Amino acid sequence: MERSLSQYAPYFYALLRIVAGLLFAMHGSQKLFGIPGGGDPVPLVSLMGFAGIVELVGGLLIAFGLFTRAAAFVASGQMAVAYFMAHIPQGPVPLLNKGELALMFCFLFLYIVTQGPGIWSLDASRQKRG
Repeated sequence: MERSLSQYAPYFYALLRIVAGLLFAMHGSQKLFGIPGGGDPVPLVSLMGFAGIVELVGGLLIAFGLFTRAAAFVASGQMAVAYFMAHIPQGPVPLLNKGELALMFCFLFLYIVTQGPGIWSLDASRQKRG
């Protein structure tokens, strides 16, 4: 069974990259525009505004697979900073300090850095043409 499922690994990795990128971008659009879910947008020239830009732009780059490794590296770093600045002061346990999503994104994006864009990415189509 393992052998038959491993043939689908590139497709599931692409889905993982796309879904993670889109979810990350939604966090940015929520900060910057209040969409989805309403709420007041944060000031663009602020730490949260910068985070929103990184999340929106980085998430879309990851989802579309364009400059994937660089975007994932920056996004991973942003999530590490977010965890240490916003969550650790509330306590060391991720489930109790509500930092599990930041940690999950951080390590998921580090994985994407190591794996690269994969199939269904603009980076892969650019390499085919070049």
